[in-house]
Amino acid sequence: MPRVPGSKPNVSDLASTLAYGPLVNWVGFNLRMAQEASFLAFARQSRSIAGTQPGRFAMLTLIDENPGISQTALGRAAGRDKSTLTPVLNDLVRRGWIRRQRNRGDRRTYLLSLTPGGKKRLGQLKACARRHERNLDRIIGASEKERFLSILRRIAAEIG
Repeated sequence: MPRVPGSKPNVSDLASTLAYGPLVNWVGFNLRMAQEASFLAFARQSRSIAGTQPGRFAMLTLIDENPGISQTALGRAAGRDKSTLTPVLNDLVRRGWIRRQRNRGDRRTYLLSLTPGGKKRLGQLKACARRHERNLDRIIGASEKERFLSILRRIAAEIG
């Protein structure tokens, strides 16, 4: 089946034309391919929410669950360094979805919270995320989900 120009190929599209060698059985490569497929599927789910990139969902969720979280703590929780976190936060502030306030105890630190607009946007994204998670649950299977999550968490904890 031909690919749409500009779309990213996946392993099944390329399997007949490329040799993957040891990558086929490497966990890291397969984790990356699964993450990319999941991200693109979530992007399709959330495309109806104009102006929202799927990567913003985790940021908004973490801020909502931890009002007043510092940028440093948010970066650690989301696995992002300052160079990739700052542009995302600038975008969320510009859109009016989060508020940055200086920490009174440490003027170098900003504390983050959602605005009413950010809460609304997060609610819309949660609906997309629930549909996306149901699809992932179907693929993984109910009996395997907790084991799968446990393995992913162990990988993140031990090599992260």
